Amino acid sequence: MFDIPEELKKLPGKPGVYIMHDETDMIIYVGKAISLKNRVRQYFQSSRNKGAKIEQMVTHIRRFEYIVTDSELEALVLECNLIKEHHPKYNTMLMDDKAYPFIKVTADEAYPRIMLARKMIKDKAKYFGPYTSAGAVKDTIELIRKLYHIRSCNRKLPRDTGKERPCLNYHIHQCDAPCQGYISQEAYQKSVQEVLHFLNGNYDIILKRLEKQMQDAAEVLEFEKAAEYRELLFSVQKIAQKQKITDTAGEDRDVIAMATEYADAVVQVFFIRGGRLIGRDHFYLKTAPGETEKETLTSFIKQFYAGTPYIPSQLMLPQEVEDQELLEEWLSKKKERRVHLIIPKKGQKEKLVELAEKNAAMVLQKDKERLKREEGRTIGAVKELEKILGLSGISRMEAFDISNTSGFASVGSMVVYERGKPKKNDYRKFRIKNVQGPDDYASMEEVLTRRFTHGLREQEEGKELGGFTVFPDLILMDGGRGQVNIAEEVLQKLDISIPVCGMVKDDHHRTRGLYYKNVELPIDIHSEAFRLITRIQDEAHRFAITFHRQLRGKGQVRSILDDIPGVGPARRKELMKHFENIDAIKQASVEELQKLPSMNKKSAEDVYKFFH
Repeated sequence: MFDIPEELKKLPGKPGVYIMHDETDMIIYVGKAISLKNRVRQYFQSSRNKGAKIEQMVTHIRRFEYIVTDSELEALVLECNLIKEHHPKYNTMLMDDKAYPFIKVTADEAYPRIMLARKMIKDKAKYFGPYTSAGAVKDTIELIRKLYHIRSCNRKLPRDTGKERPCLNYHIHQCDAPCQGYISQEAYQKSVQEVLHFLNGNYDIILKRLEKQMQDAAEVLEFEKAAEYRELLFSVQKIAQKQKITDTAGEDRDVIAMATEYADAVVQVFFIRGGRLIGRDHFYLKTAPGETEKETLTSFIKQFYAGTPYIPSQLMLPQEVEDQELLEEWLSKKKERRVHLIIPKKGQKEKLVELAEKNAAMVLQKDKERLKREEGRTIGAVKELEKILGLSGISRMEAFDISNTSGFASVGSMVVYERGKPKKNDYRKFRIKNVQGPDDYASMEEVLTRRFTHGLREQEEGKELGGFTVFPDLILMDGGRGQVNIAEEVLQKLDISIPVCGMVKDDHHRTRGLYYKNVELPIDIHSEAFRLITRIQDEAHRFAITFHRQLRGKGQVRSILDDIPGVGPARRKELMKHFENIDAIKQASVEELQKLPSMNKKSAEDVYKFFH
């Protein structure tokens, strides 16, 4: 029995994070403190004016725990991580989990490439963005390749010059084939410099050049070429018009404002890069009862900038936030340059914040009903599922599926849903290595074993949360008792405790119920929980089928031997001719493999290691 008064006496007067649990032991609140002793005691002092949210929360607290840190800044970072992982009920939650793309120019290469990047990492490349639309980034990259003939291949140049034929882009005049030495490094680098000017917003040079090329082509009656230049001209003008000047200082800043109504809030962010408004986005938050706008805005900044890959030099806010100096220190440490939180009082900057506030209010008003429907389809559906299964605290669910063609090239898929929404960054594909023939049970056992073994290893290595590292709160199997038993056996072997639920089909292969703890549970086919289960099932199946089609398209359906490094068509053919089947190859020793004419010691060892 947790004795709260006694445990309060043991609290240290040091900075750290405190975690509140309710009667079901679910985490309902995470907070940070410069002094755990003083901060946590305040919750249980009846004389203090705590506000409606805290008053309600305290009635549900059955125990608390804490983690001591060396500084308040460390406590802030840990608080952000724990809130993101556990989604506590009484913490304001950011509902969107968005990642913004960059345009990356590999400036450190002899013949640089241009590509879309999901993260900005510390390398020698040049990054532009982040942008709010991946589609717009792809359109811009395609336009740049047409204008400047920048290569899109992954060849190592000049090392691989002349080794392969030029690709299709050369033949359609979108690449000058540096892979063949058809353009000098100096001339290619000149084009790259023009690309960098373009991405920095200097469009005048290219606009004048295209206009002249269009006119020259028309004068010599090359109307088809003139039309091509005209289309390129229109494309550049379209991009140039989007880059509206908003700030002559040319700085990077985010303009943040908010609108609230009861438990709903919308935060609007204008992204200004190099003095240009490159886009805007809005984010939905679910606020805790009685929480102030100041607290909500603080929660948003913590959660959003804990996950965004780029932090600007300034955040412009409508009002002061809690722990402003500490937030500036935290953001500056993440950016490795000084970051300022400012509240503009007059002029253009104040008008920008007001404009963001108006946009936030419009979004909240317009989307109020849609928000409620969306919550019913996602979080509401998860709560229905919790009720059916008798579980609580389900946030992350993982579903698995197997796809094959008569047993060949079997593949597995893992899809992830968090709070009722797909989390595609955490999806994973598996090529089945150790199962021959159409054995879905054995294939599923391999997929689950690899998934959780990998996760345990990443946890031991202290890797960042995501992908395999985070384990689900519920595993969904696309089948009944057999599939559930396979999953439970794998988890038992690895000493992992996760609930497993199967989806029982009728004679027409439609889900009729859920199989959980050796019991088939009925489910209303008109409920949001049933619709969510169906969406997850369909997504796992679609992801597996898509992967399998990709492999078929690459002609890799015939043999698992394609996966072995150093085994090409000749060695594969010889292996299949010499040995009766895959099992015989698996059982062969290095010495036996090495006897084949095409196999040297290294390739024989590669084959042996692959199967062992």
